[in-house]
Amino acid sequence: MKLEQYIRAIAGTFILISLALGHFVNEYWYFFTAFVGANLLQSAFTGWCLMENILKKLGVKE
Repeated sequence: MKLEQYIRAIAGTFILISLALGHFVNEYWYFFTAFVGANLLQSAFTGWCLMENILKKLGVKE
């Protein structure tokens, strides 16, 4: 898989898990959903993504 595919998979997983946690555990988990969405939006405009940096340091190739 490519780096971009990893990022999309991780973001989607985070969103789905935080939605489930917000529904079943505590509504404050929705803030994590908003955080992930905000990071996706800012990376669309700036081209910088924290998860990309983390994955590169872990050895994921572009």
